[in-house]
Amino acid sequence: MRAQAHMKKLKNIQRLAEPWETLERDNNDALEMAEMMKADARDEAMEADLEAQATRMEETIDSLELKSMLNDPDAANNAYLIVHAGAGGTESCDWASMLMRMYTRWAERSGFKVSLTDLQEGDVAGITRATLLITGEYAFGYLSAENGVHRLVRISPFDSAKRRHTSFASVYAYPDIDDSIHVEINEKDLRVDTYRAGGKGGQHVNVTDSAVRLTHLPTNIVTQCQNERSQGQNKEMAMKQLRARLYQHYKEIQDAEAAIKAGEKKEIGWGSQIRSYVFQPYQMVKDLRTNAETSNISEVMDGDIDMFIEAYLRSQMGKHEVE
Repeated sequence: MRAQAHMKKLKNIQRLAEPWETLERDNNDALEMAEMMKADARDEAMEADLEAQATRMEETIDSLELKSMLNDPDAANNAYLIVHAGAGGTESCDWASMLMRMYTRWAERSGFKVSLTDLQEGDVAGITRATLLITGEYAFGYLSAENGVHRLVRISPFDSAKRRHTSFASVYAYPDIDDSIHVEINEKDLRVDTYRAGGKGGQHVNVTDSAVRLTHLPTNIVTQCQNERSQGQNKEMAMKQLRARLYQHYKEIQDAEAAIKAGEKKEIGWGSQIRSYVFQPYQMVKDLRTNAETSNISEVMDGDIDMFIEAYLRSQMGKHEVE
C-alpha cells in the first residue's frame, strides 16, 4: 500500500515536471532560431516557424498556469460527475439531459473519455439523474469548478401556451480514487437494493434485477450502477463510487472544520446556484460567482465552458493568495 502511494506521488511529480522540461527545450530552440534569423532576416520560412513556436509555447504556458491553480491533491484524478434534475418535473428533467450532453461534449473536446455508469430517465422526457465517469488527466480538478445548481430560463417546448419557465439541475463532481487510498466501509452500514435496469421499454429493459443501489446509512450517500452486464459487476462499480464519494465527503468535513478554525466564512457544499443560462427573452450564460458571461449559448451547450472553469479557478487562486 505504501509502495502504491509512493508510485502515485512519483507519477504526479513526473507529470508536473515533464511539461516544463519540454517548454525549456522549446524555448532553447526558439532562441537558437532567433539567433539564426539575425544573420538572414529575410528567411520568411524560419520567421513563420518561429511565430508558430511562440504560439505553441504561449498555449503551453497558459495550460501550465491553469494546472498550477489545481492545488487539490486529487485534482489530477479522473472524475465522477452526477447530474440531477431539480424540482420542476419534465422541464427540469429535460434541462438535466441538456447539461449531461454539455459535459459529455466538453469532455470529448478536452480529449477525455466518457463512460455512463448510471442513468434514470424522466417519465416524459430527459433524465432525473445520470452519473458519468470522466477519464483523463485533471478531470476532477476542472470539473470541481462546476459543482452547484445550474438555472435555465427559456420558453418551454412542453408548454402549449409558450410561457417562459425556470428550471434547475444540480451538478456534483468527486474524484475517482485508487486502491492506495483506504476508505473503511462496514457491511452493517450498507443497504443493498437491486432492481431492473433499463429505460422506459423495448430492448433496453433487463428482465433480471441486475442494477444495484447502495445506501450508506450513516451518511445517507447513495450510489448505483446499471450499465454493467451482471449484478456483481454493477455492485462492484457502485461500491467503487461509494468509496470515492465517502472519501470526498470526509475530506469536505475536514476542510470545513479547518475553515472554521481559521475563521474563514466560506461554504463547503454544492447546494448554491452558480450559473444562469437564459435562452429567452435574450441569450446569456452568466456565472454568478465570477461574473464571467457570454451570449454564445449554442457553443456553451455544445461543451465550450472552459472560460467559466478558468475564471472560477483564477478567482479561487486569488482568494488563496489573499489568505
